[in-house]
Amino acid sequence: MFKRFSHPQPSAGVAPEFIISGLGNPGPKHEYTRHNAGFLCIDVLCNKLGKKTDKLKFKSLICDAKVAGHRCILIKPQTMMNNSGVAVADAASFYKIPPENVLVIFDDASLPCGSIRIRRKGSDGGHNGIKSIIYHLNSDSFPRIKLGIGERPHPDFDLADWVLSNFTKDELLTMRETCAKASQAAELIVGGEIERAMNFYNGVI
Repeated sequence: MFKRFSHPQPSAGVAPEFIISGLGNPGPKHEYTRHNAGFLCIDVLCNKLGKKTDKLKFKSLICDAKVAGHRCILIKPQTMMNNSGVAVADAASFYKIPPENVLVIFDDASLPCGSIRIRRKGSDGGHNGIKSIIYHLNSDSFPRIKLGIGERPHPDFDLADWVLSNFTKDELLTMRETCAKASQAAELIVGGEIERAMNFYNGVI
């Protein structure tokens, strides 16, 4: 008679180690605006990973994916840009992820369209989404990838109107290429190679 063995229980799995958050505003009317460059980048990264941010949690659209061998939660906050920190902090608190492991991808109107700038940490630089994240995480020590969306046509052009304007067709093609590069940079950062990412991608167009 054969001895009966019970099937081993599946392991609980590795807890998420990183959050990768792209910033933007929810809704179809904002989809291709300059302020939604962060959302666009998350979409490009998810597509590369064969994933979709199609689950609503932490006031965000999220997906769970492995990036550079690490389990990550990719999020697109649905709180409107100025309250991005509420969503990011909810996810970080739930998974007990420190600010140093929260990578934020967002638009920068001081950089040429299609350029990339990576920083380990820093001030909000006048960006309300970053300001909210710093406030709710109580820290500015999170890495970030800035995506250049182009400067205002002239200094008197209202900044809010500019960032909420749509990319042109050519600019959108450029931004998709930039987001592909930013996704590669994100993989390096998650893999612990932020210096390499900065050396390789900062200023790239």
